[in-house]
Amino acid sequence: MTPPAPRIRHRGRCPVHVKLWSGKPPRFPLRELLARDVVRFAFYLPYDHLDIASGVRRAVESYVRAVGKSPGTIHHAYINDDEGGALNKERWDSIDYLLRPERPFRFVEELSEPTLHRLVKRGHLAQLILDGGFGSTNGYQLWYRARLPSRTPPPNLVSLLTATLPTEYLQTHGPTKVRELALEMASQLRFATGHVGLTLQLYWPLRSRDESFRAELLRYPGIDLRPAWSHEHRMGTRVDGVHWLNFLAQPVLGQLGGASTLRTRLQSPDTTVHVLDEERVVVALGEGPEAGDLSSGQLLPAYRELAQVLEPWLEPLDLSDTTSLDQPPTYSSLRFTQDEAKRWWRRFLD
Repeated sequence: MTPPAPRIRHRGRCPVHVKLWSGKPPRFPLRELLARDVVRFAFYLPYDHLDIASGVRRAVESYVRAVGKSPGTIHHAYINDDEGGALNKERWDSIDYLLRPERPFRFVEELSEPTLHRLVKRGHLAQLILDGGFGSTNGYQLWYRARLPSRTPPPNLVSLLTATLPTEYLQTHGPTKVRELALEMASQLRFATGHVGLTLQLYWPLRSRDESFRAELLRYPGIDLRPAWSHEHRMGTRVDGVHWLNFLAQPVLGQLGGASTLRTRLQSPDTTVHVLDEERVVVALGEGPEAGDLSSGQLLPAYRELAQVLEPWLEPLDLSDTTSLDQPPTYSSLRFTQDEAKRWWRRFLD
């Protein structure tokens, strides 16, 4: 039986000032939820919107049908770069239009210079975010971003569909229902790689004084600490780490020798390789997602085994520096040191 995931919540004051409508001096807001554990779905799609829009539409419908439309789940949408709004009929009509594959052009090179400049500055052809509303921290979110369709797209640029569920959903409905939703969404998508697993949803960057929370996070090797949506510019067909459910398609699956060869290389009794079709598989590491716990020797051997098999195809560590001039170098919104970032990245490999 899969052990329950740890409940991770981090509260504090957001690093912004709020001015009261009464005209009183600005003050810090009340303590708010800054980070929480969720279950994340991520699918990397090395195709243009024209090629994947219909499948994305069906995957979005599957997610919304599973979680429901209400103030406690999904009831708000950002469409492209608008200011967002409640999910009324007009917004759903706009989403329906956005997720159509038809466009008056095929490649951005066909556009006028001003339009091309606007799209390049925006960085995507289409974008959809569904969530609980401005400032929502309920753990429900879906994010789709379609890459710019170019005759010669950057080699590692992909479109991306990612979604999250609060871990309370996992506890209430069980891992079987989460897995069924993942398979239903995956069946609609032309992914190269993808995953479902525990991750940290970070709503505000951590502060330098949050050392104890960072230390707690590093205890759990099965909780991913990266935001999937910041990697689509360099993912290509690589694999973004090891998770509970690991979706593999071409070319990685072929380079691994196919499903049968992959099965022979994975000996853990908790691991299954399920064939979706002749081009795609999902590798499941147990009945449900596990966090592990280094402090008690829960090292997740099935995760380590798969990581070592996939090592040549894993996404490389990006040590993009977020240093302030008066502080030591830190990496990512978690403010890891370079050593912490490297140790976490190789947690299943060393």
